[in-house]
Amino acid sequence: MSDTPVFGAGLWNFATYVDRYATDGYGDPRSTIEQIELAAEVGDISYVDLNYPFTAGVSLDDVKAALERTGLKAIGVTPDIYLREHQMGAFTNPDPDKRASAMAIMQGAADAVRELGARYVKIWPGQDGFDYPFQVDYRELNRLAVEGMRDLAKANPDLKFVIEYKPREPRTHMFWSSAAKTVLGIQQMGVDNVGVLLDFGHALFGGEAPAEAAQLLIDHGLLWGMDVNDNYRGWDDDMVVGTVHITEIFEFFYTLKKNGWEGVWQLDQFPFREDVVDNARTSIRFLKALHRALDNLDEAALADAQARQDPLAAQRVVQDALLTCMA
Repeated sequence: MSDTPVFGAGLWNFATYVDRYATDGYGDPRSTIEQIELAAEVGDISYVDLNYPFTAGVSLDDVKAALERTGLKAIGVTPDIYLREHQMGAFTNPDPDKRASAMAIMQGAADAVRELGARYVKIWPGQDGFDYPFQVDYRELNRLAVEGMRDLAKANPDLKFVIEYKPREPRTHMFWSSAAKTVLGIQQMGVDNVGVLLDFGHALFGGEAPAEAAQLLIDHGLLWGMDVNDNYRGWDDDMVVGTVHITEIFEFFYTLKKNGWEGVWQLDQFPFREDVVDNARTSIRFLKALHRALDNLDEAALADAQARQDPLAAQRVVQDALLTCMA
């Protein structure tokens, strides 16, 4: 882990949203360019993850110019393969034409990664899965998901792809649902350019200990990216980092530090009602404090407590570091 964290954010942190109550939206729609400009206002963000296709009327040249103008870089490109057209799935859609159209979108995202010099294509196949018992043949679902991802990776051997897993929503059961299942699927693919992006909130939502999930992925050489946020575990609320699970996010970053993991500290938050720039700044303020707390942590005392599996001694060490970290 570097001396100074490098921060990033998904551009959706700076978009506006609708839900089933405010169907007229929580603000006027913002273009990809407007989102880039808002990300630049935060001041500490160096990288952004962009949705693909870009908003209407925005070209790849427009995006490149906006990134250059604002001093931001693209870390990844996320293809929109979870909208109405692919409501029955992208990789696992029963309609081969829909699978083909999803693959075309993902190939477009791959081409954008090359043009922007980004690090990876981020795959979040939110509609791949099922909703009811007996709805699918599980072996066939697995085959379609694994083979589809393998085909995409093999068609672009010069690029890296990361799968962002999540247990549910929008499907009641998403296919890529946990760290362990994603590792198994990648092993089935037999390719070396597919890894995992671990979303801290998705791990919470799925009942995982995020630090344990991170260690599992690191042990398999597959933790290639991460997003941070917070929630109440009952839903993927995408709240400001550290507002609920301070100790678990601290353990998560301690696990990354202990393993020498280097990467961008990436925000994935949905500020429906909050100011989007202030939302990001508040998260980064907390993450900077967390970084200081990692320096304050008595790692030898923690290792001693963990060797004895003494939870109270471990908590005292953590509290000593956390409760003095704010400047």
